[in-house]
Amino acid sequence: MNRFESTVVTTSTAFSSGRDYMLGQLSRLRALEQRTRDASAASAARFERRGQLLPRDRLSLLLDPGAPFLEFSTLAGFGLDVPDLDKSVPGGGVITGIGYVAGTRCMVAVNDSGIDAGALQPRGLDKQLRAQELALENKLPYVQLVESAGANLLSYRVEEFVHGGNLFRNLARLSAAGLPVVTVVHGSSTAGGAYQTGLSDYIIMVRGRSRAFLAGPPLLLAATGEVASEEELGGAQMHTTVSGLGHYLAEDDREAIGMARSLVDSLGWSRHDPVHDVAFAAPRHDPAELLGIMSNDQRRPVDMREVILRLVDDSVFLEFGAGYGSATVCVNAKLEGHPLGIITNNGPIDADGAAKATRFIEACCQARVPILYLQNTTGFLVGRAQEEAGIIKQGSRMIQAVTNATVPQITVHCGASYGAGNYGMCGRGFHPRFCFSWPNARIAVMGAEQAAKTMGNVMRAQAAKGRSVDSAQIEAMEQRIIANFARQVDVFATSAHLLDDGVIDPRDTRGVLAFVLAVCREAERRTPARNSRDVARTAL
Repeated sequence: MNRFESTVVTTSTAFSSGRDYMLGQLSRLRALEQRTRDASAASAARFERRGQLLPRDRLSLLLDPGAPFLEFSTLAGFGLDVPDLDKSVPGGGVITGIGYVAGTRCMVAVNDSGIDAGALQPRGLDKQLRAQELALENKLPYVQLVESAGANLLSYRVEEFVHGGNLFRNLARLSAAGLPVVTVVHGSSTAGGAYQTGLSDYIIMVRGRSRAFLAGPPLLLAATGEVASEEELGGAQMHTTVSGLGHYLAEDDREAIGMARSLVDSLGWSRHDPVHDVAFAAPRHDPAELLGIMSNDQRRPVDMREVILRLVDDSVFLEFGAGYGSATVCVNAKLEGHPLGIITNNGPIDADGAAKATRFIEACCQARVPILYLQNTTGFLVGRAQEEAGIIKQGSRMIQAVTNATVPQITVHCGASYGAGNYGMCGRGFHPRFCFSWPNARIAVMGAEQAAKTMGNVMRAQAAKGRSVDSAQIEAMEQRIIANFARQVDVFATSAHLLDDGVIDPRDTRGVLAFVLAVCREAERRTPARNSRDVARTAL
């Protein structure tokens, strides 16, 4: 391995400016996450009167104390539910993440019923679907704490109803794949939500609180004229003694969660997992310096090898093809002992860089080494010389290599992610195993000013052909384009749309990557026993 010498000057104005910007973005992120917690905690008195625990208190009891929990998409839906950003509560009404339950790494999903009684929100649906997708791909048990008012009928949209069927399809797929689905029903599980319970392998219900029925008393009365109480129609006592839907009956939330932990423990899920006990050295450079290396000015060049130095073991790496297509950087390194191929950008991707990246991806697949993409690019390089060099052909080959890679691919948006560079560097559309963003990240088809100038040049060309277009019109249009891009390019907007799995503190990047690499490694070596009953059921 070669040692790259850092040239970062932590006392420079540029470093201080980048650090201050990043810390400001992180402060905003934490404030929004706290807004979500506060909105849920505001229901504390109501939960206490019912003898219930708040959703995050349930989550805390479920997870192993002191063990890591990687929460996903805390900004889901931000600014999309209400136009006033100061009143928008992010999170999508659901908490998802990977954590340890009784020593077993699990995917966990919790209805945040302290907010709108846990009613399903559009981005909350997408967030749950992403959690299920991750559980399937990484072969994780799926533990859900259910209490939901179901669909929000006041904002009903037919496409969300149809799309929501994927929630139930995925539960059936998880079970059929031999991945246990464990559900604690803390409250209502109504209509379509009843299948969220019914499609589970293990169902724990709480006496006097759990409710599961296809039609609640109001709808039952409206549809058939039949009168029944909630307890008679779908209470925990009935379902655990008469219908057989429930498998375990708890007296309260605390006991129910204890049962869930005991159940997961009894599955012995992790008994065959490989032990990753490899000695490694921490980076020689302080990961806290990642705060100041990047700039809020996407035009200022950054040597991304400086980022790599602060992520990988002992700050050493072996660069692949260093003298060829040098704006595209490909290195081999280790991260907490995990072998890793890294691809990143020191500028636009040219034809040579694309060709090099393609060969590097192929080599990683041959050696079964996961690939990390550290995105910081304005896209593929354009111009006559690049067209003659085969930029379309080489770029297409790179995209084919990314698409068909046979190893886990992980993406971190460290800076700019513009144009087809987002695609070639395994953006969300290419289904990386995990995808995270730093607080300064920007995703767009191109830079705002570039987009405005492009359209301005088009209008000027039309004016030259005799069309009546004045400079004021052109300038006004350019400002509208810049404003439109500015609303959508910011990480708080892109993460709200679930274009990543969450925004992370750059200082936490090494720990997050080590966690998900361990998840990927376990998944590669784990072979769950398929559930023959569910295979037969889903084949019908």
